[in-house]
Amino acid sequence: MKVKLQLNHLKKDVDKLQRLHGNPKLNAIYGAGCVRNPKILFLFMNPTARNISSFPDWKGLRAPWIGTKNIWKLLNSLKILNDQLFEVIQNGSGDIWTYSFAFAVYDELNKKSVYITNLAKCTQDDARGLKDKIFREYLVNTLEEIYEINPSKIISFGNQVSSILLNKKVQVSDYQGNKKETLELKDKIFNIYPVYYPIGQGMRNINKAINRINSVIRSR
Repeated sequence: MKVKLQLNHLKKDVDKLQRLHGNPKLNAIYGAGCVRNPKILFLFMNPTARNISSFPDWKGLRAPWIGTKNIWKLLNSLKILNDQLFEVIQNGSGDIWTYSFAFAVYDELNKKSVYITNLAKCTQDDARGLKDKIFREYLVNTLEEIYEINPSKIISFGNQVSSILLNKKVQVSDYQGNKKETLELKDKIFNIYPVYYPIGQGMRNINKAINRINSVIRSR
């Protein structure tokens, strides 16, 4: 029996929103990793067609960043993704991402008590920005995801995602060391750590992101 890496009951609403806000020829991408009380939940923006698990003929795990390379540099630097899997990703071509390899990568994150998701899960053709309105349409689903996953700490990447999650204007440059915000959902309070977005144009800030996240991981 395979390890559970996703909350399947939340997918239906995400699929409906894909038809409204994503490329209707592609599939939505769901969160994945440790689904029970992980130490860290990473909250990104939205997926693009570079993620090969968004293709309709993909029969494996549909999860963030499958088929890409750059994000795994961040996770390897944080010692979340082991060197062996990282080297396969960096040195291989797209065909290394088999169904079993994608599962192995996310099972490794599960073992490291990490969960990865996007605020908006609609797959776009490219990395053009989404309007706040679209992110907000996903917010109820994502907040339910956070509540059920119940992470100890949430890393929210970028100003836009952090601002919408916290319902206030956020500049990630204002957050250094262990500085955090809190988010109350029902009977739980979550610790939110806004961090520089480390992918795409944000690659120039990857070292700032790594330093900040390492500081957060070490804090109590």
